[in-house]
Amino acid sequence: MGFPGAPCQHAHVAFSVGRREGLHSVEDFQAVPFDMELVNLDGTFHLATGRFRCKVPGIYFLSLHVHTWNFKEAYLHIMLDQRPMAVLYAQPSERSLMQAQSLMLPLAASSTVWVRMFHRDQDSAIHGEPGDLYITFSGHLVKPASEL
Repeated sequence: MGFPGAPCQHAHVAFSVGRREGLHSVEDFQAVPFDMELVNLDGTFHLATGRFRCKVPGIYFLSLHVHTWNFKEAYLHIMLDQRPMAVLYAQPSERSLMQAQSLMLPLAASSTVWVRMFHRDQDSAIHGEPGDLYITFSGHLVKPASEL
């Protein structure tokens, strides 16, 4: 029997942010900034830029929830660095709806994930109100690369 080893190190990474104000697209592509921090372990999510910078490489679960605006298109991408990885889309409609998109991605150290709004031939918009939280973006580490 040898000497005891170092205790197991468990990486805990998670963020959950929200936006209370609605947002209309103003250019072809724009990052969605957030204004409410619900969870931000180690401060890895920057609200003003809307970006999470990965410090612990591994497999992450990400989810985006938005409320669409009546008669407006909602066209957003969940981005990994500069690549769109998933689309959240809703056609213009008389009714506003909650929409969601989620996925799992392998992230390397220094990778960034963020949400961008895409403006095509018509205005893209997501609904929000100052007193309520309709727009959320969350992520957490499922398994660190060191355990893969």
